[in-house]
Amino acid sequence: MRVLNVIRSVDPVHGGPAEGLRQSVAATALLGHAEEVVTLDDPTAVCVQEFPAPTHALGPVSTQYGYTRRLLPWLQANAAKYDAVIVHGLWQYHGRAVWQALHGGPVPYFVYPHGMLDPWFRQAYPLKHLKKSLYWALVESRVLRDARAVLFTADEEARLAARTFRPYRVMPSVVGYGVALGHEASAGSAEAFARAWPATQGKRVVLFLGRLHPKKGGDLLIDAFARVLQTEPRLHLVMAGPDDRSGVRAGLEAKAARLGIAEHITFTGMLKGEAKWSALRAAEVFALPSHQENFGIAVVEALAMGVPVLISDKVNIWREIVQHDAGFADSDTLAGTTAVLRRWLALDADTRLQMRLQAEGCYQRHFHMVAAARRLIDTITPHLCHLPA
Repeated sequence: MRVLNVIRSVDPVHGGPAEGLRQSVAATALLGHAEEVVTLDDPTAVCVQEFPAPTHALGPVSTQYGYTRRLLPWLQANAAKYDAVIVHGLWQYHGRAVWQALHGGPVPYFVYPHGMLDPWFRQAYPLKHLKKSLYWALVESRVLRDARAVLFTADEEARLAARTFRPYRVMPSVVGYGVALGHEASAGSAEAFARAWPATQGKRVVLFLGRLHPKKGGDLLIDAFARVLQTEPRLHLVMAGPDDRSGVRAGLEAKAARLGIAEHITFTGMLKGEAKWSALRAAEVFALPSHQENFGIAVVEALAMGVPVLISDKVNIWREIVQHDAGFADSDTLAGTTAVLRRWLALDADTRLQMRLQAEGCYQRHFHMVAAARRLIDTITPHLCHLPA
């Protein structure tokens, strides 16, 4: 099978969809299928040059909407070469272009919302929701309505998506998602991380790994960390990730200073490759009190490395994690974030070790990317009424 993915950007700085696609193309290749990518990145960008699949970069684009007059003609000229097309993400021009080029035609297309239908955004950004409601009525509802299937990464995502916009006429399919650990995952060490960040040497590291975005709950984590630090002074919080919005990191650092715990927190910026895996090996536990998280690739990477996770119940895979005793989940509030930290600190050493084993088992059972890729292919296959020349 030959699949074309259409995505705004493959730059990993933009978070989950780009990294998830990187993982997916590697996993489907192991199953004997070929994937290609159309992106609106600059063709000279490093992320394009390093992407592990043939990538057709039609950018750069200068607007947030991502309009380019090059995309629709490209799709009309090339779509017949593929068995299926997958749209990644909503609210931007590339989804509309795929609909214009393919709806009603022989090449089926599918849509991954990647959590962008979550009702949390309606509550957090009411003015943006009004604009999205208009776009939904004019464009996006048609894009999803005419897709052969709308692909969700968890049952929770599918359930929440149905509550946000009307009319809502989609063919939902929960295909899951996952992480395929490449050779990079065997690199790095806790010792290497301690050498790079000496303040963590000999400490019990709580790791936050992700964009420093308001929805990730970094402020809650710092406040909760301040509450539990007095009970275990060996704790050290590592905040690893890029500043998604100018000033977010500065605000978090200022909060830590006001609370008098700045020396117990290390901000590393974005970690990639060996540095990221070293951070995971150094971590005793992973924490993400997010207000909204469709899947959470970093959460699954932690599980794969045998690191238990402390998350909010707004991370859509929290049920699988809790049921497998691979971590704790609570509300995306200061009380909930404090509670999961205290539950972890209350465990004895043997129980913490057992939870590390459970974390890896949870990954193998629920979140291995090859299994998710197989479910994706099984979902697409019945819709193949077109064979490329």
